[in-house]
Amino acid sequence: MEPCGGDSDVWFVWLSKAEWEKTKEDREDGYYFDDEDEEADDDKDADLVIDFENIHDRQQRVTSQPGNEGNIIISKDGKTFYFTGDNPTRRFSRNFYSVEWDGSKAKKLASNLTSFGNLKTTSNGTKLYGTKRGVVNLINFKDGKMTPIAHSANMKINHPEEYKQIFDEAWSAMKAGFYDPQFHGQDWDKLRTKYRPWCLSATTRQDFQYMFNLMLGQLNASHLGLRGGRNPESVQRETVGLLGVEFKPGKKGVVVERIVPGTPADKEKSKLFAGDVITAVNGESISANKSVYAHLDGLVNQQVLLAINGANGKQREVVIRPVRSIGTQLYEQWVNEKRALTEKYSGGKLGYIHIRGMNMPSFERFERELMASGYGKEGIVIDVRFNGGGWTTDYLMTVLNVRQHAYTIPRGAAASLNENSKFKNYYPYSERLPLTSWTKPSVAMCNESSYSNAEIFSHAYKQLNIGKLVGMPTFGAVISTGGQRLIDGSLVRMPFRAWYVKETGENMENGPAVPDIIVNNGPGERASMEDSQLMKAVETLMKD
Repeated sequence: MEPCGGDSDVWFVWLSKAEWEKTKEDREDGYYFDDEDEEADDDKDADLVIDFENIHDRQQRVTSQPGNEGNIIISKDGKTFYFTGDNPTRRFSRNFYSVEWDGSKAKKLASNLTSFGNLKTTSNGTKLYGTKRGVVNLINFKDGKMTPIAHSANMKINHPEEYKQIFDEAWSAMKAGFYDPQFHGQDWDKLRTKYRPWCLSATTRQDFQYMFNLMLGQLNASHLGLRGGRNPESVQRETVGLLGVEFKPGKKGVVVERIVPGTPADKEKSKLFAGDVITAVNGESISANKSVYAHLDGLVNQQVLLAINGANGKQREVVIRPVRSIGTQLYEQWVNEKRALTEKYSGGKLGYIHIRGMNMPSFERFERELMASGYGKEGIVIDVRFNGGGWTTDYLMTVLNVRQHAYTIPRGAAASLNENSKFKNYYPYSERLPLTSWTKPSVAMCNESSYSNAEIFSHAYKQLNIGKLVGMPTFGAVISTGGQRLIDGSLVRMPFRAWYVKETGENMENGPAVPDIIVNNGPGERASMEDSQLMKAVETLMKD
């Protein structure tokens, strides 16, 4: 127990609000003790008092992370905070940080942690524990080093009784938390009576969750679902290695039609070419009645020997390491195609940006590309098609709603300030704003696969008259959502907040963002390297 500072004799006492008011007279006289005697024994510690007056002025910002800090743990001496936060450079990944109570000495202790959290200290505060991918780890306070702790526990589960508990927990959570008190016109109590017997009759966890999700489906709402948890009926999953090529059947194997940039087939030591014929994998010939992918089953990140008949007629062997996924490479290929089409359709006058998700990595990429893709252009195409949502619409609105209120002329730019009219479009935004800015014309694109926060963006872009919206109506799935963990570790998603368009009063849930100009892409356009929606967006912006 220490005085509140220096040589001061003022002590803090924890009091309830009632006790605080009751002791007001004593405090105004300059003293308050928790003993019945009028004076306190010098050898005894007085209870701690909080000075509530203007307490809000004494708050201290400790971190400046982009968001989503959590799992905060305070060290035993109260001087150091430990917490997790989003990794700004890797999607769906967390970092582990420490920082002093006053915001100094911020350190990243560990990075790229997936499924990391549940930070706890021992009762005496000397040890820190956390889970990483379900494994308990002892964490060093000084450097964040994690040491897995071996542990085992046996538990007998009465599955029929557990099903009852899971159902009742999930149903009650929805009863108390679903964003619409009228449950979209459904009687939630009657749905319980109808679906509970069916769920409890399930013999597998998959069937139980399937039936429960059918009940949730009666609400006709997005951001719903029961998933996860223990799955005693799980089966082994097969993982097929991917090379990064598009095939077509050939007479003696499969013919490589196209290479996806950045994939194993595009590496210098394992490069394949359009026209190559793969005739065998690890010495096993490729036949017409067996998929080529069957030869790559279970070979992720393993050396694989391909027998190749080259387009030039020469035979060769290629050692290649298949990968589990090429999703990012396919995405980058798609974006580059759209960027090239924008260049083609606009005659080089417009830039193009696709926003993959409404999250910080995508937003930071948007900021970079806004300057790179928009440099020297007359306008920009902003594409949120196939965007699954997130939370960064307001960041994007901040960038796109900047309005120029002045112009400046630095020394050396003009021989005379009488030339000031030449500089009307110049303002040093990069020095004045915390984010990038775009003040030239733009057009936005959305489609039926734009979800959640991407739809909020589409509504906002249109209603705030930033520019025209082109494409197809969005999906109509906009609710703020969270989740409720259940006894078995499963999660029922919890939509808890409605979203309405201010201009029209329209509920965004089941109320899609409808473009100013509706255009649908035909099924063969990707193959023919065309994009009617993008063409119309470019045409619309060029008329601006």
